[in-house]
Amino acid sequence: MLQGTFKRTLIGSLLALSFGAHAQIDEVHFLIPGGAGGGWDTTARGTGEVLAKSGLIKTVSYQNMSAGGGAKAIAHLIETSAQSDKTLMVNSTPIIVKSLSKELPQSFRDLTPVAAIIADYQALAVKADSPYQNWAQLLAAYEENPAKVKIAGGSARGSLDHLVAALTFKNAGADASKLRYVAYDAGGSAMAAVLAGETQAISTGFGEAMEAVKSGQMRILGVTSDQRLPGADQIPTFSEQNNPTVFANWRGYFASPTISPEKSAEFATLLKQMYDKPEWEVVRSRNSWTNLYKSGPEFTAFLDGQEQQIGGLMRELGFIK
Repeated sequence: MLQGTFKRTLIGSLLALSFGAHAQIDEVHFLIPGGAGGGWDTTARGTGEVLAKSGLIKTVSYQNMSAGGGAKAIAHLIETSAQSDKTLMVNSTPIIVKSLSKELPQSFRDLTPVAAIIADYQALAVKADSPYQNWAQLLAAYEENPAKVKIAGGSARGSLDHLVAALTFKNAGADASKLRYVAYDAGGSAMAAVLAGETQAISTGFGEAMEAVKSGQMRILGVTSDQRLPGADQIPTFSEQNNPTVFANWRGYFASPTISPEKSAEFATLLKQMYDKPEWEVVRSRNSWTNLYKSGPEFTAFLDGQEQQIGGLMRELGFIK
């Protein structure tokens, strides 16, 4: 533990010194713990596209390794640590959820957290002609009879869609244990269920919900960001509706557990410099991402805090002991 603390402190010091300099990295290999087209894949390939097109690096490569909800890729990065000094593995909030539920035998502590780069906040949305015009009305219906307010999600019970919906009701003073969460096999199926009237609302990523809003099919009642998001000034946050729910489904990068503090800091600097490139804005806006940069010790502290928040809720709902 002392060694890890020293390493994080050293990385923080190196980051402070390196942000004014150009990162000395010319090649990045992205390890992607899922298949083509998923959120991890899109993030890694979008990052690589920007780094290459902007001239920040010369060579970029990708490796999809989907098995075990990310466990195979994490194990591979640990096992090949000595040869992985050019590798960044993309991951996101599920690494915390799955490690808490023991679905993953590893946790973020088995790797070197480099930097978070984007956030996809969660949203609660209803179909456009829903009788629920705002969050207060949906909450009132839930408090009157929780059984009549079903929330759809495109992932299993205990997943982020479920947990963030429960957190939102809990933070409003309602009994989150009574939440009727209906799991579908994908976001599209969950969206179709709301549009068909099978459920009253959907818990999903903000980007996905916004696509349905733009097509005139859905209306977002609230988003879990701390302030209104760029390009979505008309969408209220939960915070401004007297609900303190702020939650970011971050995506970011990890390096091998044995990478040097100097190399980790260089990776973090490279990702920071990417933000200033016009190519990044093209990719970011194309995917409706929100910038969220946290590196080194700050990123690790953020992960610790989110683990406590999610862990407490999972215990309350009975998913872990």
